[in-house]
Amino acid sequence: MRPVHELVLLLVVLTDFWVLGTSRLSSAIRATALQGLLLAALPIALHRTVSVHMMALAAGTLIVKAIVLPRLLSGAIREATERREVEPLMGFTTSMIFGAVAVALSFGIAPRLPLPGLQSEMLIPVALSTVMIGLVVLTTRSKAVTQVVGYLLLENGIYVFGLSQAQRVPFLVEVGVLLDVFAGVFVMGIVVFQINREFDSIDTNRLSELGD
Repeated sequence: MRPVHELVLLLVVLTDFWVLGTSRLSSAIRATALQGLLLAALPIALHRTVSVHMMALAAGTLIVKAIVLPRLLSGAIREATERREVEPLMGFTTSMIFGAVAVALSFGIAPRLPLPGLQSEMLIPVALSTVMIGLVVLTTRSKAVTQVVGYLLLENGIYVFGLSQAQRVPFLVEVGVLLDVFAGVFVMGIVVFQINREFDSIDTNRLSELGD
């Protein structure tokens, strides 16, 4: 039977593909919330000895990534008239294929990286693939909300990579990362609101219509 942390990491990758394969904005947000829940459980699953540090990191991750940010995004789409990603720059099937390639490359590259003391061999591959899939979503989707989801996936990959060195990273740095994400999505939420108010749409391609 596989360790719990490997099952959690596998589910993280599956939520990446969930985002890649869905056209519904609400579905992408739910996938992000589920991934946040999984990432909150990951520090505890990785370490047999649960410390106050790990419990605080898990609680902060749960609050920010699984509750606060998804609610902010859900509030953004409630004000929007469009609920689907209709014309992405990269089709959903192509995106899924690219995601599979990203996962394969990640598992091929990870063993070559000089990172001793890893709690799991899957940590780095999952981190790399999540970062790459986040970049794909961020750069190939036209709806502002979906781009925010891509940004969150990218940051979640960085978070997983950070967990590989959690014992060496000061607690304040980890809290700072969470606060940076919160601030970034807050600003993006304002942008989403402004685009929707001006154009009755959350398609970022409409920004080209802005004049001086």
